[in-house]
Amino acid sequence: MKLRIRFSKKGPVKFIGHLDILRYFQKAFRRADYDLIYSQGFHPHPILSFASPLGVGLESEGEYMDLEVNTMDSPAVMLERLNAQMAEGIEANCYSVLRDDAKNSMSILAAADYKVCFRDGRMPCDRTKMEEMIEAFLACEQIPVEKKTKKNLLEIDIRPMIRTLSVKEDGSIWMQVSAGSAANLKPELLLESMFCQNGIAFDPYALLITRLEMYAADADGRLVPLSEYQAVSADKLSVCSKEMEA
Repeated sequence: MKLRIRFSKKGPVKFIGHLDILRYFQKAFRRADYDLIYSQGFHPHPILSFASPLGVGLESEGEYMDLEVNTMDSPAVMLERLNAQMAEGIEANCYSVLRDDAKNSMSILAAADYKVCFRDGRMPCDRTKMEEMIEAFLACEQIPVEKKTKKNLLEIDIRPMIRTLSVKEDGSIWMQVSAGSAANLKPELLLESMFCQNGIAFDPYALLITRLEMYAADADGRLVPLSEYQAVSADKLSVCSKEMEA
C-alpha cells in the first residue's frame, strides 16, 4: 500500500540536513509502529522517498514523503500515531493513500510555491521599488543566468521557470516556480538575478525562505497539490490536519 505524507519543518530543525531528516523519519516510523515495506537484499531499508530535498536553513509548510506499508489503520489514526513521535518543529499535517499505480512524488514534481521574507532592516528597497523591479523582470522575454553544476557552469534561461512572482503589502515576496528533475529554479537564484539586473547587491543571508506547497501537473497541465495527486480520495483514504480539527 502506497502512502504520501505532507509535513512541515520549522524553527531550529531547518538547519538539519536532508540525510539526517531521512534517518529521523525512519526511526519515527518504527516508534509509531508503522508496518513498513523494506527493500530486498543484504541491506534492507524502508521504501521511503522525498519529493525534493529542502535546502539547509529553509523552512517549509509543504514537504512530502512517499512510503509503502503492508497494513494500516485509518489515516487519522496513522497521522496521530506519527505526530506523537515528532520532535518540536516537525509535524505531519496530511496523510493520503495512493493508487496502486501511483508514481513517487519525486518523479512527478512540477512546481513549488515559496514565500521570501527579509530579516529586520535588510530589505534592499521599499515595496514600491520592489514592485517595479518585479514588473520589469517579468517583462523580459529571456532571463539568462549562470547555474553551477557539479562539473561546470551552465547558462540557462530561467524566464520559462517563473510561473508567478509578486510582492505583498508586508514586503514579502511570493513566487511559484518550476521544480523537479526536468526544470528546477531555486528562489535564491531568481532573486539574485533580479537584484543584479537592478544593480542591487544580493545578500543571501538576508533572506528567510519558506516553501509553502509542491505540485504535480495533471494530463491537462494543471497544477495539483501532491497531497491530492493520485490519491484515493473517493474512499475517504486521506486526511489533513484541518479536516481533523473540523
